[in-house]
Amino acid sequence: MENLEKKLLALDGKGYGGYKSLAGSYSFPLYTLVIDHIQADPFAPPSTMHVVIKREKTRLPANLLDTKDKRLVVADFLQRNFAQQAQKNKLNTKGTGHSGQLYIDSCGQEILERTGIVIGEQNIEARFEVGLPAAGRRIKGKEAARIFNELLPQIVQNSLLYTNIDQTALKNQVELFLEQQEIRQQMRKQNLVGFVANGAILPRASGSSDLPLQKGTPFRSPNTMEVTFQLSNGKKISGMGIGQGITLIVGGGYHGKSTLLRALDVGVYDHIQGDGREFVLTDKTAMKIRAEDGRSVTDVNITPFINHIPGRRDTSSFLTVNASGSTSQAANVIEALESGTKTLLIDEDTSATNFMIRDARMQRLVSSDKEPITPFVDKIKALFKQHGVSTILVTGGSGDYFEIADRIIMMNEYQPGDVTKRAREIAEMENSHRSVADERNFGSLEERIPKKSNFRIVSRKDRFKVRNKTEITFGHTTINLDALEQLTDSSQTRGIVALLQILKANYFNDQTSFAQMTEKLYADIQQQGLDHVLNSKRHPGNIALPRRQELCAAINRYRGLHVIKK
Repeated sequence: MENLEKKLLALDGKGYGGYKSLAGSYSFPLYTLVIDHIQADPFAPPSTMHVVIKREKTRLPANLLDTKDKRLVVADFLQRNFAQQAQKNKLNTKGTGHSGQLYIDSCGQEILERTGIVIGEQNIEARFEVGLPAAGRRIKGKEAARIFNELLPQIVQNSLLYTNIDQTALKNQVELFLEQQEIRQQMRKQNLVGFVANGAILPRASGSSDLPLQKGTPFRSPNTMEVTFQLSNGKKISGMGIGQGITLIVGGGYHGKSTLLRALDVGVYDHIQGDGREFVLTDKTAMKIRAEDGRSVTDVNITPFINHIPGRRDTSSFLTVNASGSTSQAANVIEALESGTKTLLIDEDTSATNFMIRDARMQRLVSSDKEPITPFVDKIKALFKQHGVSTILVTGGSGDYFEIADRIIMMNEYQPGDVTKRAREIAEMENSHRSVADERNFGSLEERIPKKSNFRIVSRKDRFKVRNKTEITFGHTTINLDALEQLTDSSQTRGIVALLQILKANYFNDQTSFAQMTEKLYADIQQQGLDHVLNSKRHPGNIALPRRQELCAAINRYRGLHVIKK
């Protein structure tokens, strides 16, 4: 501590490069500070550091840290605390660039496995960034000393020590997380792909906020779809259970169809207390599917939906740098299945119409021998029967799905009703007279092997960079993730980049398929931990674990992708 202070005071007024001499470890009474990387100048990304504190010094109860799940949620809670304390304990200084800023990676409404706070068997690490103070390009050593001697100790004490945090809130968050995991287990046993608890608040405060809408209408399950989970702690949680198979969400405009689907989209994650969607839970493999005009597609077998394209283009190994709405949506479905998805989430508003439906009149005008597309309505049932993949579909413009749906939910002023019986009666009375393709066979799903030469480094510019939540670059190539609506955090995008680097270095071998490769990677993460798999010397604190589905989707959107088909 004294050594660091002396160094900083001695550097006061010198050129900014003098900060480089600070790299290393420093002992403080409560913790050890490690300065991992020093920024090159005040305008460069801030310096990365971490503190190491003995678990016993935090006095966190052992019963809150005795499983991986508990450690994950406690780390999330502590990281939120650290961020709040860093915001509260600011250095009031004027300087160039990022001078005086101290922050840890921020967390959203979801609980994700992150690298900001890592709880080990003996120690807890908190990884953060500091903008070392400068006037122009001269070191402000006295103000830097204040950061390390005053602000950082306060932040650590108030955010990591059990005696100084909201113990009740921590206990409640751990209990909530365990309840969420228990309900997910019971959902699998009862063959449910979705659950929305009574009392849940689904609408958000605004289009730019993920906070719950104040005075939002509490959700209430239809009686015919209500299920109750009896939890081991004695609690009972009731709400709407969505079974496997085909589920339609219908209703008038602005009555909550897409709001319900959006809640199910992010129900693949567990949410914090106060979110309103704490018990909106969805099959963790569920993937939101949409049309994506202009995306590249590499050797995907889309014959289940598109059996030929004029010009004799091969749809069993479809390749394009500029997909249409229908071909992109077909590829998105097949790629989702390849990544292990067992539930598809689809909104007709973001779908290609000719991919979703083809009514009787159009069938009579355009004969089947002239129409290469087999619409989703003719494949959805076979997809479930043959591959066990369920679909939850929002539709407001077509009743062609009525005959094949297992259940139909109608939203009316944000309240759901079970209209399955009525919809089937309408379907029987008003036969659409459309011909239906063979529903018994969905079609083959072929494995693809990514070539080891993918992401080949030719020059120093050929490296991965995260531009924002939905944009990654590799050299001059951009990987656009706009269509991945379940990505909720830029930290997940950074996680995708980190895992792409790991895959490239250790998993690509010209023999292992997408499914096998990513399954092995995530098994390694589950067994060894995200931190161990990353194996970085700089202790990155701004990464969150993405789902396997988004990682595969990012690879598939790389325009330099080359694959081998089994």
